[in-house]
Amino acid sequence: MSRKVEDIRVDDGPSLDTFARRLEAGGGFSAKGVGAGVGLLARILGDKGMTKFLSFPADIVATGTRGVLAGLIRDGYVDAVVTTCGTLDHDIARAFRPYYHGEWSLDDVALRRKGLYRLGNLVIPEGNYGPVVERFVQPLLRKLWKGGKRALSTRDLVWAIGEALGPKRGEGSIARAAFERQVPVFVPGITDGAVGSQMWLFWQDHRAFSVDLMSDEQALSDLVFTAKRSGAVMLGGGISKHHTIWWNQFRDGLDAALYITTAVEWDGSLSGARTREAVSWGKVKPNAEHATVEGDVTVLFPLMVGAALERLRA
Repeated sequence: MSRKVEDIRVDDGPSLDTFARRLEAGGGFSAKGVGAGVGLLARILGDKGMTKFLSFPADIVATGTRGVLAGLIRDGYVDAVVTTCGTLDHDIARAFRPYYHGEWSLDDVALRRKGLYRLGNLVIPEGNYGPVVERFVQPLLRKLWKGGKRALSTRDLVWAIGEALGPKRGEGSIARAAFERQVPVFVPGITDGAVGSQMWLFWQDHRAFSVDLMSDEQALSDLVFTAKRSGAVMLGGGISKHHTIWWNQFRDGLDAALYITTAVEWDGSLSGARTREAVSWGKVKPNAEHATVEGDVTVLFPLMVGAALERLRA
């Protein structure tokens, strides 16, 4: 209790890093966690001897946060990504067609009649999603098949998507950034989305085709067991978060972990579980530096990444 709460100044137009430091010094509830989280994020991103995992669900890829995620991969701050199938869906679809701003309060029955999907307060025309994914994925799978591919890991699939998008179409794409940097992207729930459905559809006429998830698991195992230190930045919960911490338990846990979530802890869900709970499972080391920040990823993560990168470049 020796540190005083300081008033936060904003009238001088502070940089993102300065603002983050002031949030931490201000000590105001979630703001303090955001400020401290920037410091942890900077230490993780700046640790060149650390194997760095980035995990996130698909919904934020439908937003402008996609650009922050792709940027971290493209600029070499990430060694591995764990995500969900919808990330590939949105990444492909947005490479060809736009998504639009909407409102939370839109009439969903009326939207359905008009052929519009609502994702939170975003609106996606049906024609800008499923058909786009199908027109892209089916020719890609046929090309891979003709080239002799019979089994495909999800990380190979993502790189193939990134390569097929090309530099122009793939500008801003997570898959393209991963392909260019050769960063593995793991999608353990690959069938739970439009891309996965297209793979199933392709399988109807190509029964020798399969998804090699065990190859992905081996690659994850190799990353974990060869890591000098292991750190993770986890956005949201679900399978992407769990797969990241699950594999790291086999090396006695993560050495550093930053988690951003809006989920509550008291329902016992994985998404609501704070990083301290993962210590009891051996998924985060007892002496690890770890923090859970409560708030909307699409608000906090761009601000935190901007501040952390500014700090690293100082």
